[in-house]
Amino acid sequence: MESASVLLTYIAILGFILGFVVNKTNFCTMGAVSDWINIGDFSRFKAWMLAAAIAIIGVTISEFLAYVNINESRIPYRNSVLFWPRYIIGGLMFGIGMTFASGCGNKVLIRVGGGNLKSVFVLIVAGFMAYLMTRTDFYGIFFHSWMSPISPDLAQIGIYDQSLPSILSAITNASNLMYFKLIIGLIIGLSMIFFIFKSGTFSNKIDDVISGLVVGGVVVLAWIITGGNVGQDWIETNNFLDNPLPGVGVQSFTFINPMAESLIYAGSFGEHFYLTFGVVALFSVILGSFIYSILTQNFRIEWFASIQDFVRHIIGAILIGIGGVLAMGCTIGQGVSGVSTLALGSFITLLSIVIGAAVTMKIEYYNAVYEDCSFFDSLRSSLADLNLIPNKFRTLEKI
Repeated sequence: MESASVLLTYIAILGFILGFVVNKTNFCTMGAVSDWINIGDFSRFKAWMLAAAIAIIGVTISEFLAYVNINESRIPYRNSVLFWPRYIIGGLMFGIGMTFASGCGNKVLIRVGGGNLKSVFVLIVAGFMAYLMTRTDFYGIFFHSWMSPISPDLAQIGIYDQSLPSILSAITNASNLMYFKLIIGLIIGLSMIFFIFKSGTFSNKIDDVISGLVVGGVVVLAWIITGGNVGQDWIETNNFLDNPLPGVGVQSFTFINPMAESLIYAGSFGEHFYLTFGVVALFSVILGSFIYSILTQNFRIEWFASIQDFVRHIIGAILIGIGGVLAMGCTIGQGVSGVSTLALGSFITLLSIVIGAAVTMKIEYYNAVYEDCSFFDSLRSSLADLNLIPNKFRTLEKI
């Protein structure tokens, strides 16, 4: 079997496991934010944190053992240029969009596998917007032209890249960067795990524990497969690097740009050249979710409840398509895969996604209770609820 086929087979297996387990355990990043905002339940949020912690520890150890070099990743998470406007604006757009679209990129695929036709529309529209951002001048004209000049290059001040260990080592003048990276990565990952389990209640949430372990583990294995011998053989024995379209190189799971790659693959009528990591990951996640839905008799065809529901999902799809590419990843692509690299931009993106989703949910809640309130009344009160502005700016009574 050719090395490319071996790699794609491994990725298909990981994607299938991801889709199957995420459907079974109801791992959902938007649901995690919703549980926190609406009922104060952090269980699914901790599952998300556990996935990120496992990924951080796995990548830290893999890099220390020199089995994978994340600095060569296809998505340049650790780029020395800190594109903070991309992370913030893209993250906020994605957070708002996933609330409208009933889920993030990964959840859209899970819902497609479960028979949700609304999510099929979201996938296609988000994929088109991602295509617009990555394959045309749209991003360059509307975003890069003004974002690049205000984004600092850390290399100019002696910082190798934007990973937290690199930044901290430059500040502290650490002598051995390799061991320093190992220590910082383990401290962050293990501290997260301690926080997650310290109350003792999360360990009783078996599905949440399983989902966190599996999602984090799948992300780590994808890094190792693409960064290890199999992945390198694939690159070295093919001429894919002569063309920027195929998804080669060191990478892990992310789902917005692969939506665009899947449209390209479909448009090429299944041309093998365009069967990338992202395309295989996307379809295998859908398949895993579909098989679980069939086995448990949970497969249900779902359609839009109204024209308003249709418009809401399309707006959400547009926002996650543009925002996901702008932020260089989704809740999995940045919130787990990106965070596993300890890139500062990934943490900024993750925070922006959470804020975007949380504020949107709060605003909708206030609008439902106070039917005559203005958008700005709801916005100010929502921001005050989240302690993002002083409480004195609140205009509506807290609910």
